[in-house]
Amino acid sequence: MIVRYERPYSYAAHWARRIARIAFIVFLLSLLAHRFGPLTTPHFLALALIAGGFAFLGVVLATVGLTRLWQVAAIGGAASVSALFYAALPLGFLGYGAVQYLTRPALYEVSTDTVTPPPWIRTPATEGSWLGRRKRAVTPKDRDAQIAAYPGLTGRRYEGALDRVFQGVRKVVEQTRVATTAEFGVDNARADLEDLAVRPEAGEDAIAGPNVIPVPTARPAQLVDDGIPGRRSSDVVLQGEWRSLIVGLRFDVLIRLREEAETTFVDLRVASRYGRHDLGMGAMFAEEFLRDLDAELLGIAGD
Repeated sequence: MIVRYERPYSYAAHWARRIARIAFIVFLLSLLAHRFGPLTTPHFLALALIAGGFAFLGVVLATVGLTRLWQVAAIGGAASVSALFYAALPLGFLGYGAVQYLTRPALYEVSTDTVTPPPWIRTPATEGSWLGRRKRAVTPKDRDAQIAAYPGLTGRRYEGALDRVFQGVRKVVEQTRVATTAEFGVDNARADLEDLAVRPEAGEDAIAGPNVIPVPTARPAQLVDDGIPGRRSSDVVLQGEWRSLIVGLRFDVLIRLREEAETTFVDLRVASRYGRHDLGMGAMFAEEFLRDLDAELLGIAGD
């Protein structure tokens, strides 16, 4: 008499694959709608959390399925493994965000000038949501936390005229995908360009000058001659919007150029559009922007 062993069927494993697949589809569609469509950040994060909950449930059921496979050779090993793959994307996204949330200071805005940050040309529009922050002002405590967390995030001083630095800033703005939304004092840089056209010998001297290298020096006194603290009528200010490459999180960016004698100061201000925590992305963008600006201006100096 032949005894045939029939393997038990793991319902947990097969439900794990179904649930994890739903989590993957919900997360992927919400990500695409947020990056390329009309879905706002609060709604995207809410859907991502829902997808993460489904993915976590799928992982638990997949673990049960693999345990049953090990103990009694239950059918469902392939379903459990595929469930783990489907759950990896939403759980990986939420896990990375949780690590950044716990390890980075709770800041939604950073500035290279922590004493008198450059003022916005147009105040960024923020709406109240479940993420919080309805026009909460940045406090001195927040600035101290930024200095402690990002001590290297400081403005740049270039030994070059305002017009030459402005050209470099324009190129880096395009390279970093910052969409300009407002400008202030751009004619100040254009006036310098017109002076070079009238006095070509000044342009030759500028080209033959020293390399454009960031020099750590004391910041000049923050004078006010147009009634707004942190802004002078001779400044050049650009304001724009930057979106992260993959997820599409929105950040407002402000760039201030200020000429002092034979040098030009560049300051940066970056603020997340939603929430009270930028997960360190504001400082990351500012450091990358200034690093690219250093390289761009060194290239211009060599021309």
